[in-house]
Amino acid sequence: MADKKVTSADHTDEALVKAKNFWDQYSKPITIAFSVIVLGVLGWFGYQNFIKLPKEKKAAEAIFPAENLFDKMATTGFNADSTNIVLNGGNLDGVNVVGLLKIMNNYSGTDAANRAAYMVGATYLHKKDFANAIKYLKEFNDNGATQIKSKADIMIGHAYAEQKNIDEALSYYKKASTDVSEKDEALAGEALFIAASYADAMGKTKDAIELYQNLKNNYPNYSAVQGGEVDKHLARLGIIN
Repeated sequence: MADKKVTSADHTDEALVKAKNFWDQYSKPITIAFSVIVLGVLGWFGYQNFIKLPKEKKAAEAIFPAENLFDKMATTGFNADSTNIVLNGGNLDGVNVVGLLKIMNNYSGTDAANRAAYMVGATYLHKKDFANAIKYLKEFNDNGATQIKSKADIMIGHAYAEQKNIDEALSYYKKASTDVSEKDEALAGEALFIAASYADAMGKTKDAIELYQNLKNNYPNYSAVQGGEVDKHLARLGIIN
């Protein structure tokens, strides 16, 4: 999937392990166990090749028009007609678009359905349906794509903030800053700055100071640090360096 973005910036790990009359005593259960393992392997192989792969292919084909439309909206802006088509399907310029909600329902368990959850959540956020935005963004599995996970958590934070749920909003903004490696200074710094600004605006001074200082100390190349904006906020909050 193309990485989906909302305006600011624009992103989910495990491994799962005597004696001489032995054969006479245990041959039957061992044979049964071996048969179960063989059947399981064959069943998995059959599922992968005759069910999962064809389903993945169909899902990828089905989602393509809606995904393209979402990409365009992410660039040019979300409007009522397009968001309705993305979510529920319809005809756009002679192209039949299968709605993302239908993709999730018909192709549950596929990569396409997982990508659909991200796009559905982002679309609902733009529609100001914050409960559904949170629901679907939480269903999305980043599968190790940390940048997308960070963006999803920022959007969840936005949705909670709009619901006036200060603690959950701040929690997800903080989470977004730790989703990615510290080496990803642009995205980690942005998420941290959002968290600090939100804490500041909500009167959580202690959190705000801690977050601003974290940003200044660990992301010196982030624009708000280099430009002196973070220092101004810290000075206003009584922290003079």
